Amino acid sequence: MVRGYVAGISGQRRAPAGTIPKSATGARRAAGRELRHQVPRSSHGAWVPAPDRADPLALLEAQNATRVADLVPLRWARMAASPFAFLRGAAVVMAADLAATPSTGISVQVCGDAHIANFGVFASPERDLLFDVTDFDETARGPWEWDLKRLAASAVVAARDAKLNDFAGQAAAATGVRAYRLAMRGYARRSALATWYAHVDEDTTRVLQRSRSRRELDDLFASAKEQTSATALPALATLTRAGEWEIVDHPPVVSHAGVDEHAASVRRLFAGYRDTLEDDRRLLLDRFELRDLAMKVVGVGSVGTRCYVALLVSDVGEPLFLQVKEAEASALAPYLPAGAPVEPGRRVVTGQRVMQANSDIFLGWTRGDEGDFYVRQLRDMKGSADFATMRPGVLRDYLELCGLTLARAHARSGAAAEIAGYLGAGPVFDDALTRFAVAYADQTAADHRALRDAIDAGRITAAGA
Repeated sequence: MVRGYVAGISGQRRAPAGTIPKSATGARRAAGRELRHQVPRSSHGAWVPAPDRADPLALLEAQNATRVADLVPLRWARMAASPFAFLRGAAVVMAADLAATPSTGISVQVCGDAHIANFGVFASPERDLLFDVTDFDETARGPWEWDLKRLAASAVVAARDAKLNDFAGQAAAATGVRAYRLAMRGYARRSALATWYAHVDEDTTRVLQRSRSRRELDDLFASAKEQTSATALPALATLTRAGEWEIVDHPPVVSHAGVDEHAASVRRLFAGYRDTLEDDRRLLLDRFELRDLAMKVVGVGSVGTRCYVALLVSDVGEPLFLQVKEAEASALAPYLPAGAPVEPGRRVVTGQRVMQANSDIFLGWTRGDEGDFYVRQLRDMKGSADFATMRPGVLRDYLELCGLTLARAHARSGAAAEIAGYLGAGPVFDDALTRFAVAYADQTAADHRALRDAIDAGRITAAGA
């Protein structure tokens, strides 16, 4: 799928604009190669839980202590739905596990939760559709391997959930890691500006994708184009008798219950949020007035964090839905060197701006009485794939696209040459991470069974969907 594109950026067929001489990064590549003696690439293939491995359910229960108590049973129910749902919600568990695995010591801005459902489509400020990493709640400066291991493991878990055989999952994981490795070789030769400007848009994917997955990607882009505040208005809001738009309750996912006691503090949040936007975007935001506010339940792992959907209307009657979501400390934080303290909302926004090729114009952060939050558009041509129905070949193509995209996101931190030097030209690292992905998929299945057993035994309460 991406061979021609990767060959272009790696210089195997031609040297595109923005490439630099190999001599410019030779020392850094050599340093990456030297790391193989300290941390052999094959060592990444092992996953054997230590005898003192932290209890996954205890880690999740500790995390739930800071969540809205009434929503905790819903979080458990969503995670219990399948091993893939468990993996999605258990970033805190995998972070603890990854901390015990080999690391090269090369740090980049990582997603922290780079499973395949956290890649997708969204609109750039120029209204072009981009494919990129889409979730940054756990972002931090950390080991690049952690993101790639989570991506590879999620491919195997998702394949099993889709009732595909293990060969399909392994092939997808291997394909994604190989795409990352080849793309990183290309970014190691690109200039800083060329790397920063690189992106994967709709036209690019038409070159990258094989015919077998073209239809699925076309459907993904077409669906995303329909996801805007204007198209969402009839589904998410209704006109009152007074002629005002009001968000429609869909409990437990969207509800006004309990919002009144938080409404004043959330409105104050907007003042701080406005100050984190650039001047031109503040001017645009000032044309909108906040009309309604409701609680919203989002995701799997995020269930229980405070999240609001805000309906704003412009001076010409145009709707805008913003999501105001609580930001907590990254799940990776306990396993990383302590740095200068950063507000969680700012951490999320900064990480997103570093890793994404182009970010939401309304992306910002704020701090208030209830904690730290970040703000973004609720619907802005966003779309994600349906992994439950993917055929094996399509899953491989999708993972190749994810691997390429993750390499670009990591390369923006400036460590492409060291990572490329470490990875090398052969499949040693690819094979190792594929073995890890299978072993960790087995671990996820066991952890999911433990959750189901705890629910069946009445030790954990799960309710809702």
